[in-house]
Amino acid sequence: MTSASPSQLVSEAFSREYGCTQDEWLRWMPEAVHGHAWTQPNTGSLQVSIGQGVLALDWQVLAPRVIALIRLPRMTVSFRFSDVSVEERAAFMKRFDLHLQRGGG
Repeated sequence: MTSASPSQLVSEAFSREYGCTQDEWLRWMPEAVHGHAWTQPNTGSLQVSIGQGVLALDWQVLAPRVIALIRLPRMTVSFRFSDVSVEERAAFMKRFDLHLQRGGG
């Protein structure tokens, strides 16, 4: 087994903030989890099968970020991997992050 480089290490649990609505998030998920089976046990969570393990995604819609007259939707998402190797986590998150990347540069 090869070890991941430090830049590829993905923790078993972490949180991120995303600038999107819950509807947008749910529309993105089929492509973002690319080929992995997933279920939505309730409104604010997903369970994604990765190898022999699972990724639990739980989110909360936050108050929009207001900049002058602009209101940007946002939500916080917690990621919890269970029984998913470092290599599997890194590969999954690389694809997931690329799919969710929006504009900018």
